[in-house]
Amino acid sequence: MVFLAVILTGAALLALPAASAERRWTDPGDALFTATSAVCVTGLVVRDTGTYWSAFGQAVILILIQTGGLGIVTVAAAIATASGKRISLLQRNVLQESMSAYRTGGIPGLISLAVRVALTAEAAGALIMMPSFCGAFGPQGIWMAVFHSVSAFCNAGFDIMGGRTGEFSSLAFFADRPWVIGPVCLLIVVGGIGFLTWDDIAGNGLRFRRYRMQTKVILAAAAVLIAVPALLFFIFDFAEYDLKKRICLSLFAAVTPRTAGFSTADPAAMSGAGRAVTVTLMLIGGAPGSTAGGMKTTTAAVLLANAAAVVRRRKSAQLFGRRIDDQTVRSASTLLMIYLLLAVSGACAISLAEGAPFGACLFETSSAIGTVGLTTGITPSLGAVSRAVLMILMFLGRVGGLTLMFAAVNSSGSEVAQRPVEMISVG
Repeated sequence: MVFLAVILTGAALLALPAASAERRWTDPGDALFTATSAVCVTGLVVRDTGTYWSAFGQAVILILIQTGGLGIVTVAAAIATASGKRISLLQRNVLQESMSAYRTGGIPGLISLAVRVALTAEAAGALIMMPSFCGAFGPQGIWMAVFHSVSAFCNAGFDIMGGRTGEFSSLAFFADRPWVIGPVCLLIVVGGIGFLTWDDIAGNGLRFRRYRMQTKVILAAAAVLIAVPALLFFIFDFAEYDLKKRICLSLFAAVTPRTAGFSTADPAAMSGAGRAVTVTLMLIGGAPGSTAGGMKTTTAAVLLANAAAVVRRRKSAQLFGRRIDDQTVRSASTLLMIYLLLAVSGACAISLAEGAPFGACLFETSSAIGTVGLTTGITPSLGAVSRAVLMILMFLGRVGGLTLMFAAVNSSGSEVAQRPVEMISVG
């Protein structure tokens, strides 16, 4: 409900004449779609951010991105803590759920770490990118560097390049410039591995063996999900470019689907295999308790570990020498089914409403439910029904499928008795 309230507030501000570059009232549907995308840190837009919105409108979008990226509950708690208020036990329980923390103890310290990591990373990214932006666009490069640094860390994918390099061009202008592409990739990864991971790193340094099992899984999954797709993109896509640009394009194409939404190459021009890999990465997303969306890397790791356990006839899934609880495996399986069902059903609805190819629609819905923001270019031309589908998917993707189910379904309590077992064949 709080997410929804912030979205509606942002939409009301973006509808004002002061928010548009032409100083006119914005269509409420366009304002609502933009606010939803910003708070859900998705990046899908129906109006080019760099050309349509004024400085005030862009500032509103950036505030919504920062609020949605850190988490509305986290931001509210940080403000309360800074003002000297104490966090009650009930509020700590809410924060524990919101941040995917292990326990309620140490929540204030975790909030402080999250804010410090976010502001430090965003400031460093802006300073590193500022010379490149200022060299290309003059004094306006200062605001552009800040905007893109915050958008990258929050995995939002919003850009304001349209007024300089063409509408909906994203970061294609800097496709072969390491001092922009490198910091953006690093910010995406730093924001996407989660604050619990940084808490572990802050406490144990570079001693990998001392990390929690979840931290090891997140770091290992991040490395694999960057290296393997980058190699695939390098082999099957971007062959027409020189080696330097091909490496930059391949690396960026592997990092941005989880779940930033920037692009340096048109996704519609990629090979079918490349788009399939991108859709997979968008659905997986980043780590729990991070600025990224998706069903999370830990979910994918648990499902793979469970599959390995079945093949090897083990009683339970295992990762890094630790057993995975059966309830965690069931939750991971449920998440996978929710994301696949929502992405496919949403794609069917948009395809029927617009008469568009199912593959292009699936790309858009995967981008929405994964809160990514990559598009094949059909989003601005979609009708009201299709936009509503994407907004619902963005909201569900940011809030979380299980969170929404737990809120909507009234549980009758724990089961005391167990029903009789009967065998059923699968596979």
